[in-house]
Amino acid sequence: MKIKCAFKIFVFLITINSFSSWGKNDVESQLLVSPTAISFTLEGGTSEIIVTSNTRWNINNSASWLQLSQVAGNSNTVIQVNATTNYTNTTRTAELIINIPRGQTRRILVSQVPAIYPSYNTSPIAPDATGMSSNAIQLAANIKLGWNLGNTLEAMNNNTTGNETAWGNPVTTKALIDLVKASGFNAVRLPCSWNGYLADSATAKIKPSWLNHIKEVVQYCVDNDMYVLLNIHWDGGWLDENINPGKQDKTKAKQKAFWEQIATHLRDFDEHLMFASANEPPVDDATKMEILNSYHQAFVDAVRSTGGRNSYRVLVVQGPGTDIDKTEKLMNKLPSDLTPNRMMVEVHYYGPSQFCLLREDATWGKMFYYWGNRYHSTTDASRNATWGEEDYVVAEFQKMKAKFVDKGVPVLLGEFGALRHTALMGDNLTLHLASRAYWDKYITQQARAHGMLPFYWDEGSIGNDGFGILDRKNLKVFDQQVLNALIEGAK
Repeated sequence: MKIKCAFKIFVFLITINSFSSWGKNDVESQLLVSPTAISFTLEGGTSEIIVTSNTRWNINNSASWLQLSQVAGNSNTVIQVNATTNYTNTTRTAELIINIPRGQTRRILVSQVPAIYPSYNTSPIAPDATGMSSNAIQLAANIKLGWNLGNTLEAMNNNTTGNETAWGNPVTTKALIDLVKASGFNAVRLPCSWNGYLADSATAKIKPSWLNHIKEVVQYCVDNDMYVLLNIHWDGGWLDENINPGKQDKTKAKQKAFWEQIATHLRDFDEHLMFASANEPPVDDATKMEILNSYHQAFVDAVRSTGGRNSYRVLVVQGPGTDIDKTEKLMNKLPSDLTPNRMMVEVHYYGPSQFCLLREDATWGKMFYYWGNRYHSTTDASRNATWGEEDYVVAEFQKMKAKFVDKGVPVLLGEFGALRHTALMGDNLTLHLASRAYWDKYITQQARAHGMLPFYWDEGSIGNDGFGILDRKNLKVFDQQVLNALIEGAK
């Protein structure tokens, strides 16, 4: 009995010892991972997983679209996780499972939104600096006075289908661009629609015929030794109406798809051609500004990715609403660019709005017919400007000079102009037209004095409440008074 009892005690002690040893080893085994979830954008890219462990571990990865820098180890490790671009049209997910002996397991959920549209950067070429020697500052010095081909290449039927003549202007011809050059302008801004000219909306493929037509118009300008600014304008609002987190991925995808096509098709033009990301993106807070920055970044990356002369082309990004005050407050960084010193900022100016834009009195203010300290009416005083005159213009333009121009970033005044109220009569009409011409001269003069490049907004209308200075249908100057003012202001 004593021998059996001793044996049982011996076995019991061994068993306890074994359990104690097993528990001790289990406590000492360590496996921690961070993060526990990874989200990739549609373009893919690289992320990191930090494995903290003092024992052997391995990773099970069944997703072919994920590549890991390491799948096993026995110590603390940083693992690079690479995801390819997602062309599946759906969000894809994967689970990375990390194991160590004795069954400890950690899981990392990986997700990626779809690219939505195919890549159109199908023929990138090596960078080509031929004819691209000017940086943004040098190029800006060559631009004296610009003109907008407004309400034409961006015109659409019901904001959906592109139609160059839908808003009353004729199809753009070489003869018109020759007239622009002969009138004293050496630069042209081409507001343009692309979403209205799709061969396939599901893939965002632009019609080759439209790309060819735009190339033709650009060529008219370059043949006249004129600089060209080509943009994506309102275009039905696909960008402007989607500056929000829920639409960010899809909007970036369309921006990328469009600019890969535009940039590739126009890649052979020299530095006379500049690209502009958008028109007047409506942004009024820091959150939306960050989203707009991502759209500008998609634009820059898409253009640069096509190579050739696009590797050196000057690119233009728009301030929030192209509003000077909002741009000064919110635009505190520019997109990253592999090519330094090849970027400009764009703002517009229609101030005061009661003088420049109102076609009838509003609840918040009456129309101004007369602007400038020497152009106020003594008989129609209720229509004199009460704000936004010379000192205000200088103060506004100085904001852009201090924020950008003085730091080596040229600012393009992509639009400016004041409506012509020819329904007025007699002396009132005479004074109004003189005042308007003075406004155009002063804005042009002060823009250039503050390092800004003036592009007059001409939408082709030569009737009452129009901006037009060229009669496009008859190919002649219509408003010589304002044309003279612009030329004088640009000297």
